[in-house]
Amino acid sequence: MKHALIGIAVVALVVCVGTGCQPKESVASTAPAATSEVPRFGDGLVRFDRSPGEKGYWDSPTATTLMESGAKVDVDADGKLKNVDDASKVAPLQPWSLALYQYRQRNGLKDDPMHDCICPGNPRQMHTPGGLRIIQDRNYNRAYLLFGGGNRGWRTVYMDGRAPPNPDEVTATFYGLSVGHMEVDTLVAESIGFNTRFWMTNGGLPHTEALRLTERFTRRSHDVLEYEVTIDDPRTYTRKWKSAWTLHWMPGDIAEQFCETGRN
Repeated sequence: MKHALIGIAVVALVVCVGTGCQPKESVASTAPAATSEVPRFGDGLVRFDRSPGEKGYWDSPTATTLMESGAKVDVDADGKLKNVDDASKVAPLQPWSLALYQYRQRNGLKDDPMHDCICPGNPRQMHTPGGLRIIQDRNYNRAYLLFGGGNRGWRTVYMDGRAPPNPDEVTATFYGLSVGHMEVDTLVAESIGFNTRFWMTNGGLPHTEALRLTERFTRRSHDVLEYEVTIDDPRTYTRKWKSAWTLHWMPGDIAEQFCETGRN
C-alpha cells in the first residue's frame, strides 16, 4: 500500500508539471475530467457534440470572413477590407461579381441583409459569433447543426446514404439541402439549393443559385473543430476554391439571443 500511494503521488506530480496546473480550491463537480482526446461513441464513431454529463458548444472561430486559403489580405472583424484594391485577392471572382463585391465594400456594407435580421446563410453561419452544436441522430442517420448566432437557425445533414438531389427539384433556402457521409473521422456534407437573399460571408462576397458547397468537419481534439469549405459557383467565380478555419470548444450552454431591433 505504501508503494502504491507513492506511485500515485509521482504520477500526479508529473501530470501537474506537464500541464502547467496551478493550485485551486476543491470544487465538487459531476462533469467529465478534461481531456485532449476526441470523444467517441461506444462503436468508435467520433462525437461532434457533448459527451454524457458534459456541457459545451463550438464557437470562437479563427476567421471572421470567407477568403481563399493562402490569401494575404487585411480585413477587419466585419469583413471590411483595409484596402479595397485587394478585393481581387480574396477569391477568384468573375468581373461582374468583383465589381459587386467592391461596391459593397465601398458602400460600407450598409446593405448587409443581416442588418435587417435576415439569416446569415451558409457558410457565413460558420463564422458568425454565437456558437453552434452538431447533434448526431443515429436513429435516423442525420446530423443537426444548431446555431446560436443569427436568430438561432438550424440545418439538417442527411446521412442515410441517399443520392445527391437533382438541382431542379430542390427549393432554394438559406442553408441549402445537405447530404453527408463520414470519411473516417471527418463529416463531409455536400449542399445545393441556395437562395440569394443572404451574403455568404461577412464583407459581401456574392453567390448565385448555382452555388454548391462541400464542407468537411473534423474534430482534431476535444477542444478543436477544423472546418473546410469548397465553393463551387461557376456563375460567380472563375474556378472552385477553398477556405478553412477552426472553432473551439466552449464550456456551458449557448446564450439565447435573437435579432429583434432591425437595422442599426
